[in-house]
Amino acid sequence: MDTIAAYLNNMFASLPRTEQTYNLKQDLLANMEEKYHELKQEGKSENEAVGIVISEFGNIDELIEELELVKGGEDTLLPLLAPEDTWSYTMAKKKAGFMVGIGVMLCMIGPALLIVLVTLAEFGFLRGVLSEDTAGIIGVSILLVLIALAVGMFIYSSSITDRFKYLEKGFNLPYFLRTELEQRRRAYTPTYTLSLTLGICLCVVSPVLVIIWAAVSEDTTGYGAAIMLLLIALAVFLFIYYGTIKESFSFLLKEGEYTELPPEKKEEKRIMGSIAAIVWPLATCIFLISGFVFQRWDINWIVFPVTGILLGIFGSVYNLVKAR
Repeated sequence: MDTIAAYLNNMFASLPRTEQTYNLKQDLLANMEEKYHELKQEGKSENEAVGIVISEFGNIDELIEELELVKGGEDTLLPLLAPEDTWSYTMAKKKAGFMVGIGVMLCMIGPALLIVLVTLAEFGFLRGVLSEDTAGIIGVSILLVLIALAVGMFIYSSSITDRFKYLEKGFNLPYFLRTELEQRRRAYTPTYTLSLTLGICLCVVSPVLVIIWAAVSEDTTGYGAAIMLLLIALAVFLFIYYGTIKESFSFLLKEGEYTELPPEKKEEKRIMGSIAAIVWPLATCIFLISGFVFQRWDINWIVFPVTGILLGIFGSVYNLVKAR
């Protein structure tokens, strides 16, 4: 095996140390090792296996010409990621995802508590104890405290991952590290799929309680709306926490959205991200204003799915216009 690695090192010694040549070398090494083990299982001696592998590898000049590589070109090798940095990054992302998920949950629990307090003061056992206005003030105070806690969590989660900003400039993974990451990613896939399924089910089921409560008594529909918000908050936590862990694997392995994109795709991603950053806060404002001012907690939740659908339609229209 050392002979094969030394052979490859010599063959690539004259090539520029770029990410492309690095990945090419890692792929070739993996293929040659696989072939070597196959030959050993067939009963070949070590010398025979190494000789056959090297002879089948062929002339690297053909490969260089095919990939348009230039010998002695500019050296642009990206830093090689160490195992301790890799695992520190995955742990930091996991912790940051947990903090952000809890923060978003708090932002959604606040309106749910406000709705419950107002409904209890108007129709429940707090009737006569607290006025509707007093319950509203208490609810808003709790809401603001929860939002303040959430903002603190968002800032802290950002500070956790800040020290890994340098990775955005590019990096390379050693072959053994990439193999282990791929194994961990495959082992994690069932957990992510389960969390995604649970989250989607919670979102789909959440409006059912509002409908049932409205059918029983329109006066207490607020309870159904509050439970709906709690179910959605739990679903959002599942999406964020488990999605962040999956994202850390995709980032390190340069898969999915972290694959090198052509310029037009990068532009599309930038535009959609900018629009979403404006539209979602606006949707939240509409939700809160329609609830506090017009007392439409029973129906104003629909602003969130409608916003998601409109963003999806906008993305499709944008792609169609760009295609022309």
